[in-house]
Parts: sequence; C-alpha cells; structure tokens
Amino acid sequence: MASTIALKRRIASIRGTRQITKAMELVSASKLRRAQEYAAASRDYRDLAYDLLRRLNSINEVERQPLFRKRAVKSRLYVVVTSNTGLAGAYNANTLKLLAAGLRRDKTDKVKSHVVTIGSKGAQFARRLSNVELLAAYPPFGDHPTANEVRPILNTIIDQYKSEAVDEVCILYTQFKSTVVQISQSQQLLPAPLLDTGSAPLPISNFEPDVETVVDQVTTRLIEAQLWQAVLESLASEHAMRMLATKNATDNANELIKDYTLELNTARQAAITQELAEISGGAEALNG
Repeated sequence: MASTIALKRRIASIRGTRQITKAMELVSASKLRRAQEYAAASRDYRDLAYDLLRRLNSINEVERQPLFRKRAVKSRLYVVVTSNTGLAGAYNANTLKLLAAGLRRDKTDKVKSHVVTIGSKGAQFARRLSNVELLAAYPPFGDHPTANEVRPILNTIIDQYKSEAVDEVCILYTQFKSTVVQISQSQQLLPAPLLDTGSAPLPISNFEPDVETVVDQVTTRLIEAQLWQAVLESLASEHAMRMLATKNATDNANELIKDYTLELNTARQAAITQELAEISGGAEALNG
C-alpha cells in the first residue's frame, strides 16, 4: 500500500489535471455551438454546388476544358484536413487511417501520391511516409475561416490539376453528423464524378460569353465551396470530439480521486490502528 504522503500527492496532481480538462471541455462546448451553426448554414449550398459541378461534368461542351479533362489516373492528390493539437479523441487518427488506406491502394495500382495538409498533425504524418510527396502544409484555420485563408489551397489544387501534375484530387475530412457521430470521408473534387441522369440525355446548354470563361470561373467557385464546407465540417467535428474526450478525461479523474481517497482513508485507518496497538502494547508492558 502506498504511503499517505504519496497518495496525497497523486490526488493533488489528478485534481490539477481535472481542472485543465474541465476548462477545455467548457471551451470546446462553446466553440462547438458556433461551429455547428456555421457548418449547418452552408451545407445545403455545398450540396447544390456539388450537384452543379457534376452536372457540368456531364455536358459535352465542357469535356475539353482543363478542369474537366478526363485522364488516366497516374497521379493523385490528397487534401487532408486535420488539427494542430491533440486531445481530440480519434479525430486525427480516423482521417489519417483513411489517407493510409488510399496510399496503399495507390501503391498497389502504381499511382503516384501527392499530399496537401491542413493542420500540423497531417503534415507530421505525411513527412514520415516514403514515396509520398508533400506538396504543401498549411496551418489550421481559426474558428472563423475566411476566403483569403482558403484561397491559397484552392489555387494549389487548381494549378496542380491544370498543369496535369495530378490526374485526380480528393479531399479527406470529417463530416459532422451530431455531437456524438462524426464520420471521416473522402470526396473527389477533380474531375467531378458524372451526374447520374439514368437514360435521360442532358439538355443542350448555352454559355455566354463563351464556354471557357464561364466554366473556368464557375468551376473555381464551386470547388471553393466544397473546400470551404469541408473545413467547416472538420472544425465542428474537432470541437465535438475534443469536448467528449476532455469530458471522459474529467470523469476518469473523478473516479481516480474517489479511488485514491478511499485508499488514503484506508491507509490512515491502518496507521491509527497500528499506533493504538503499539500504545496498548507499551501500557501492558509497563503494568507487567
């Protein structure tokens, strides 16, 4: 049994840790509420933008445009959204597992892999991989990301695809479903998947002033919407997972404090019993 001094030190240390995790839980809960509102507000727009991107890809007039030109996939670019810090449960691990699975498939199919990371956790993981080129590592966004923060990543994606350095672009992020459910998923950005129209042919489309101008500008904005929403969904998921992780840590700290307090009381009682036994034995020896 540990000494009473050691037990007191353990209890004090756990109480200090509990204060930190409780504060982090409250901060994450506050940030989660705002992040959840932002993600939900633009989700419908993202879905419609993605459908429009797929519809454009199904029109014959745009199939020769740089952003819709279909090529055999010999090189693939992954945009990975992670956090800059830990204590977020399985938030980073789930996304990085998805990346690792994609890299294994690429190796089997002899496809060259490139990675662009958002957040230091993804960059640290990508730097340790062999035969994988880390094109860029961007810092994580704040609680209110702006278009100026997203645009450098967007330009990197578009430049890589237009120059034919990569033949496909996928973004890996965490979709926020609820406070307790977040799903890591992969979404293909370029070229956009074809729209499932069944047997019905798509109507002939007219572009003003010309196909090149409309398609280039519209496609850039539609891809930006996908990237923007992926960041918002990931932020909400990160705060949700960190809130749950710190709540579990706080609960575990409370349980440990109870266990160590019981052990401390037992040790105190044992010491008192031992002292009483020694006093009684001494008294008997004097009387004898």
